[in-house]
Amino acid sequence: MSAIRKFDEGRLATVLVAPIISEKATRLGETQNQVLFKVLRDATKPEIKAAVELMFKVEVASVTTLVQKGKVKRFGRSTGRRDHVKKAFVALKPGQELNFSGEAA
Repeated sequence: MSAIRKFDEGRLATVLVAPIISEKATRLGETQNQVLFKVLRDATKPEIKAAVELMFKVEVASVTTLVQKGKVKRFGRSTGRRDHVKKAFVALKPGQELNFSGEAA
């Protein structure tokens, strides 16, 4: 929990944008005890780890991130691009569990 004190709690509250609920995310949760989050594009791995530990009261083993480039889409005649999205794969330590109802496990 010492990692949380290095960061501003107001910033940590905004780092996690939304959990990603998909078939792949569910499979990773069951097999590898990982949780997927959509995070801010400028968020760092230590910030993401501290934010998850602060918000959900769990211990994080590791954080892996990737930036998914936005698709180019057509809107009528004109073309546009969706926003880039940064995803975080958060691996929890053995015995830790994360539920999105807001109560600690």
